[in-house]
Amino acid sequence: MTGPTQRTTSASPADERAAEALEAEQRLAEQQESGRGRPAWAPLPRRTAPKPGSALFSLRKPISATARWTLAVLSFAIPFLAWVVLSVSGAVDSTFLPSPAAVLKAGLDMAGSGELFDDLWATTQRVLEGFGLAVLVSVPLGTLMGTFAAGQAFFEPLIGLLRYLPASAFIPLLIIWLGLGEPSKIAILFIGTVFFNTLMTADVVRGVPASLLDVSYTLGARRGEVLRKVVVPHSLPGMIDAIRVNAAAAWNFVVVAELINSSAGLGYRIVRAQRFLQTDKIFAVLVVIGVAGLVIDVLLRLLRTQVGKWAA
Repeated sequence: MTGPTQRTTSASPADERAAEALEAEQRLAEQQESGRGRPAWAPLPRRTAPKPGSALFSLRKPISATARWTLAVLSFAIPFLAWVVLSVSGAVDSTFLPSPAAVLKAGLDMAGSGELFDDLWATTQRVLEGFGLAVLVSVPLGTLMGTFAAGQAFFEPLIGLLRYLPASAFIPLLIIWLGLGEPSKIAILFIGTVFFNTLMTADVVRGVPASLLDVSYTLGARRGEVLRKVVVPHSLPGMIDAIRVNAAAAWNFVVVAELINSSAGLGYRIVRAQRFLQTDKIFAVLVVIGVAGLVIDVLLRLLRTQVGKWAA
């Protein structure tokens, strides 16, 4: 032989896998270097431009005043038409579902005798007293819990526990403590709404931006001035919204409250009509409760608009 013998050996499978892994690591390192510390994103798929749809089905898109009023009317008209169809067709016996005409006649009869207005005033007075007392307690207490961490740490555990206790469970105790008169009925409304309104008020107050507080202190405001001139005005619209929500709960609890030895009230009238299967009167009273609650809700909305014009 005139030259050295050369031998070539084929790479083993393990060596090939190691080489591929090394190449993959090098490519990843290059991508991270070009992408400033992160892998490059895969290109997005090509998509056609979305077609403009109706404002009714667009996210957070305002609708016209005509469409708003049309939908509002339909929200009442559709259930009413279903009620008319079921009662007129005889699909449901009139004992269980009276016709709108029968309900209207029952309501007019009760209004003509004066009992409907007496019951409405008695129920409204209980709601105003019981829920009004709950608002007087819950708003300052919720403001204290939402403003000071110490107030939250002290009050929230107990209130968080008490809010799960049903107000109706206190009826036997309230009868023992307060008797069968009006105080026990007012107490049920108070217990049923005060804890929820307190926690909702505290959540609203905690939503005041910390930047507003910092700017106020920077400009020389004292703690009391920040509370009166920043925290309370900023939270007032949200407080009214919380009152709106819990006012509906107060109207629910008043029916329970009027089961305690009542001689007047819309809840009392419902129970009395139930004993004689007078479902037309029950429906009439339910309509009156709904209208009364709607009026209160509208008034609170108007109040919120007037005192919180800066709120979104």
